[in-house]
Amino acid sequence: MQIRPATLDDTQAICALMRTRIRRWQRWCDDGRVEDVPYQELTLYERWLHGGAWMSTETGAIWLSHLARGAGTALVLVDDENTIMGYTEAYQGQELAPLGKHVYVHEIVTQDDIARDFLMQYWIDQRQEAKRITVSFANYDNEQHAYYERYGFKPLLTLYSIQVSAQQGQGFYRTSEHPNADPAQIKELVMPIGCTTSARHQWEMQWPSHWDALPQIKAQKTHRLLFSAAAQDAYVLYQQHLYDPRGATVYCWSHKGVSSQLLVAIKDWAHREGYRTLYLTGDEKLAKLAADDDIGSPQTAIYARDA
Repeated sequence: MQIRPATLDDTQAICALMRTRIRRWQRWCDDGRVEDVPYQELTLYERWLHGGAWMSTETGAIWLSHLARGAGTALVLVDDENTIMGYTEAYQGQELAPLGKHVYVHEIVTQDDIARDFLMQYWIDQRQEAKRITVSFANYDNEQHAYYERYGFKPLLTLYSIQVSAQQGQGFYRTSEHPNADPAQIKELVMPIGCTTSARHQWEMQWPSHWDALPQIKAQKTHRLLFSAAAQDAYVLYQQHLYDPRGATVYCWSHKGVSSQLLVAIKDWAHREGYRTLYLTGDEKLAKLAADDDIGSPQTAIYARDA
C-alpha cells in the first residue's frame, strides 16, 4: 500500500468510501414522517444532511479543491492497482494552550482495519516539527477511546454541549461584519466556544462561504462578525439552527477563554437579531460560566499524542 495526495480525479472514489458509513438513506416527508429512499433519489442537500460534503461527488469536489489550495492535507491510500483503500485528511494548527502546535487528524476512513492502522501510523510518523497529533470523537464511544489509547493518545479536553438563552444584557461592545476568511487571522488563537475538532479545521469548515450554491444551506442565516467586548476581541459566527429557526449555533475564536462580558455580548447581539436560544460547545470553564443555563453531559473528547 502507498499514500499519495488526493486529486480531484479521486473524488468519486473517496465519496463512495465515505458513504459506506451510512446504513440508511432517508428524507423528511411534508407530513413530518421519515421515509427510506434510494440514494439516487435524494437531492444534493438531502445527501448533505447524512454526513456533509463527502456525501456527493459534486460537493466533495468543492471541498477537496479547498483542501488542495492549502486549507488542509488530503491523502489517499492505494494498492498496487491504484485502487483507493482509504482516505484521510488533517489540519495544521497553532493554538494557545492546551493544544499548542499540532496536527489534527479529522478523517481516517478505510476499507479495513489494516488500512486504518497504516494511516494512523503514517500520521504519527509525519508529525515533524509539530510533535503533537490530536483527534476528536464522541465521548461515549468506548471503542474509540480504546483504539487511540492503544496508540499512546491521552485525554486532553472534554467538551460539553451547553444551551443558553439569548437575552438582552448590560455592557458595551462593538461588532462589525467580517467576511475575511484568511486563516492567518486565527494563528495562536483558541476556540473557547464551538470547538469539537480544532480551531483551524472548524474555521475552514465554517468561515468561508463554500456552500452558497446549495439554496437550502444559503437559506440558513449565517453571521460572521468581529466582536470587541471588555478589551477582548473575538471572531464570532452564528449559524441558524437547522431544526430551531429561532436558535443559533455559536462558534468563537479568540486569544483567550470567554469572559463573562463577552458571553453577555454574544447573548445580547443574538437577542437583538431575533434569536432566543444559543447552542454552544465548550470546556468545563465555559460550562461553569453558563451555570444558570442547561448544561448537557460531556459530548466530545479530544485526545493528544506527543513525541
